[in-house]
Order: sequence, then C-alpha cells, then structure tokens
Amino acid sequence: MTRIGFAYNQKPDSPVGLVSAAATEPRPDEEPPSTSDVYAEWDSAETIDAVASALSAYGEVVRLEATEEFPERLRAERPDIVFNIAEGLHGANREAHVPAICEFFGVPYSGSDPYTLSLCLHKGRTKDVLSAYGIPNASFALIDSAASLDALLHGNSPLVARLSPLAPIFLKPVQEGSSKGITEKNLVRSRDELEAQVRFLLETYDQPVIAEAFLPGAEFTCGVLGNGSRARVLPLVGINFGSLPHGALPIYGFEAKWIWDTPSEPLDIFECPARIDPWLQSSIEAVVLRAYHTLGCRDWSRIDVRLDADGVPNIVEVNPLPGILPSFEDNSCLPKAARAAGLSYDQLIQSALVHAAERYFLDLDAPLSSRYSSLAESVA
Repeated sequence: MTRIGFAYNQKPDSPVGLVSAAATEPRPDEEPPSTSDVYAEWDSAETIDAVASALSAYGEVVRLEATEEFPERLRAERPDIVFNIAEGLHGANREAHVPAICEFFGVPYSGSDPYTLSLCLHKGRTKDVLSAYGIPNASFALIDSAASLDALLHGNSPLVARLSPLAPIFLKPVQEGSSKGITEKNLVRSRDELEAQVRFLLETYDQPVIAEAFLPGAEFTCGVLGNGSRARVLPLVGINFGSLPHGALPIYGFEAKWIWDTPSEPLDIFECPARIDPWLQSSIEAVVLRAYHTLGCRDWSRIDVRLDADGVPNIVEVNPLPGILPSFEDNSCLPKAARAAGLSYDQLIQSALVHAAERYFLDLDAPLSSRYSSLAESVA
C-alpha cells in the first residue's frame, strides 16, 4: 500500500484578525478586529481532515505537521510521496522549507519546487520574471526601507508622478499571502497617504513593500491543474465587488476574506464560471498558462488576474500553494472552480497527488488514477 505523507500547518483556535487596528477602521456596525493575522495562511483542522480523507483513497496517510520535528519524522516515516500544503511561518523561504527537506531526503512531494515557491512568495521578484518574459503586470516599485521611500517620493519615479485620485497606487507587503497586510488603506491617492501607509507596513511586517499602479478593471482568479502541455485552466472565477459592504473599495483584501465574509452572512463574492465573452476568457487563460509555465509551477496553482484600463489581462499574483477550504459554503476559489469543472473536492485533492506521482513515475492505485484521468480529459 502506498504511504502518503501529509505535510501541513494547523491554525490555532484563536480567530484570525488584522495585525493592527491602525490598518483599517471598523465600520459602525462591526466589532473591532482582533490583533493577529500571523496564522492567516495556515489551515484549519476541518481542512486538514478533509484533505487527509481525500488522500486516504490512495493509501495510508501519515500526518506530518510541519513543526520543528518534521525532518526527523519524515526521515523515520519515509513515505512514498508527501502531499504538501504547509505554508511555514518564519523567513523569506518559509513556503519552500518542506519541499527542500523532502528533496534532501530524496522523498517525492506534490506541488512546486523550493525555487518556485520562494520566487512566487516574493511579489517583486515574481514581477521581475514576468516582465522579463513580456507577461503583462502592473508597473511597480519596491520599497525596502525608509530611505528608499524617501528616494521614491523625492526622486523622478513615473509611478509617483502619476499618483492622483484618478491614478492611485496599491501597496502590499512583498512576502505575505492570504491578504495579510492588504487592507483598504493600502489604496493610496496622495504622497501623504503613500508615505504613512508604507511606513506602517514596513514597521508592522518587517519586510519590503511593493507599490503598484492600481489596475481599475475586473478581477478574476484562475485555478490551474496539471503539468506541461496537459496543464489546464479551470473555469474562471470572477470577483463580484458589488457584494462588498456599501462604500467598500473594489479590493478582495483582508477585510473581504476574513472580516466581512462570515458563516452567518457569507458574501456573494464569486461568480463561477465568470460570465465573460469567449475572447476575454481565452486571453485570460493564455496569460495564466504563460505565467504558470514561466514561473515553474507544478501540479496546481491559483493565479489572480486583473484587467487594466484598456481591458488587457495582467497577472496580479501567483500562488503555488492555493487555499483549499472544503466546505461548499466557504469562499475558496480553487475548490469552487473545480466544482464548476465537474470535480468534487476529493477529486481536486487527488488530482494534485496524481499529477505529482506522474512526475516521479510513481504507481498509485491504478483504478482511481485511471478514473481521475478520464474525468480530467473530459473536462479539458
């Protein structure tokens, strides 16, 4: 029987909240947010159980929580393959830790390799590579210190020169996921707003800040499954900004993901499949696959796209460790796109495992593998 190691980070029981109330003002009808978004990227016990259940169809699942004991446990258990959703916690290469350890011990694993995971976690380096290959993305500047902020503000930056209420700039911590540090206050329209929010982000997250020209068009998130010429984009998920609270900005950020979207009052934030014309759909799918292959993504990923003022699809972010909340009610993009493609949650998880096993020429349970392959081909 195949032994499947399952690497993950389990979220503590405390609720996820903004890292600081200074980042955003609560609306009149809201409770003030809690004060920690440290574990926002980690997975709940419900998600971990759902993934383990899906994997169990292919063999014995050995849970390997990505704690300090992970290397010793991996070496002792020696699974045939590791299914990895561990996000890590510390350092610029935290998402690459589990795959790097697997490579050190010669254990096959699912998903992208350490280089791609580190590259995609750093939004600035991702954009450098995309730009080098001519893949559209918003113009940007990287601010790594107060000194570089001063140089940007008082230099000849074309990005700052066009800053205005009609041409705002959007700010992000350069190495965070799950919209950590991305709030409505990050859309800045003046030099004073830019300076204040950049200083806040530099001090709060202790990492560089990326400043991008804000893309005013529609936004989509795109799931990709597979490798090489067999990689396919799942049905596109359109972001419905009209579902946000009255007066909210057209940003799918921390407030929308973690504060306004609740089990008792879920946001109708996603439209899947997105109702767009075939030409635009093809354009989005083409740029998504170019980014997926150029950055070296494997098995699965979620890629965010936004249209510029001319309607051209631009890559916003590439996430090789996509969110995979299991509940139908949860606003989780990749499972939603998979359902629209005819794949159940279990089949989504199993597909990533199958694609990884194929890369290593590892023979999984043949009937299930064949069943998924047939379904995937019919979807494609």
